[in-house]
Amino acid sequence: MMLSSLDAVHISAVLEDCVDQLAILGHIMPPSLEGRSDARQIVDDELGQILQDQKFLESRYESLMLHKDDPNSNSKNHDTELQSTMKSLRESTNALNRSFRQNPLTSDNLSKIQVDRKFLQDVMEDTLNEVVSKRSFDSLVRAVNFEKEKKAGLQQKILKEEESRKLVKSLQRQLIEVKKDKENEIQQRNEMIAHLKDQLQEMKAKTSMEGKYIKKDAEVRVSCTQKRCQQGENALKEDLETLRYKIEEEVRVNAEIESYLKEHHKILEEKVEYWMEKYDHDVEQKQHELDVLKASKANDLARLQELTLKYSEYEKVVIEDRVAKEQARRKAEQ
Repeated sequence: MMLSSLDAVHISAVLEDCVDQLAILGHIMPPSLEGRSDARQIVDDELGQILQDQKFLESRYESLMLHKDDPNSNSKNHDTELQSTMKSLRESTNALNRSFRQNPLTSDNLSKIQVDRKFLQDVMEDTLNEVVSKRSFDSLVRAVNFEKEKKAGLQQKILKEEESRKLVKSLQRQLIEVKKDKENEIQQRNEMIAHLKDQLQEMKAKTSMEGKYIKKDAEVRVSCTQKRCQQGENALKEDLETLRYKIEEEVRVNAEIESYLKEHHKILEEKVEYWMEKYDHDVEQKQHELDVLKASKANDLARLQELTLKYSEYEKVVIEDRVAKEQARRKAEQ
């Protein structure tokens, strides 16, 4: 694009002035605080000043809020001052946040400003040379188009990077969920393994205890059976000895009884002979006595009959005498 001579002179003057200002700005820009011994103190002073201003604005805002309903104050001026204080407080808060987000001890910010200043200075110098020599500013247009394309490509990269970040975040979330699921599954399996191990240990301990119990029980049963058998054998032996002793005692007693019975039988035979002889003698004697008694009885019977006759005679005499005496008494009474 061609320019007139007057426009070219005017634009060249403006460009020269702009290039000079950019060159002067490059020389007067302060160096980075990085590497300085008093860098920490400088940052602390700046942050302290910002915090002091922040506290002042906060106290001012609280004071204005307290006097907001005061009837003696001018409400219009008070509202204006309150809005101004709120705006200053927001700006101070944003500045404080930027100060906390950015580290002034690094040279990134100043380096970027220097690079942008150097690029702008080079573009202005090229444009100035082209305006002076060719009266055109195609290099400026190309630089602007190149920067636009660069910015568009950068924005495209940023968009792709954002999409990639979103995809990465989504994949990370999915990975976290899968990881949590796997961890939960692993934890459940570990718990199941621990539970099965506990059950296995419990079964081993139970089996061992049952085996020991069965072994001890069998040993105790065998020992008890042996003791019972031994006791039974001893009891049978004692019974056998007792029976042997009783048999011997019975044999001895039987012999003694047999001897005693034989002797007693002999004595009884002698007594039987004695009593038979005595029986015969006593029978003869009693028979004699009986004969004597029979004879005496006959004599007594005869004597009784004789006495009975005498009694009857005597009784008849007595009765007759009584009758005579009764008749005499009656006669006497008459």
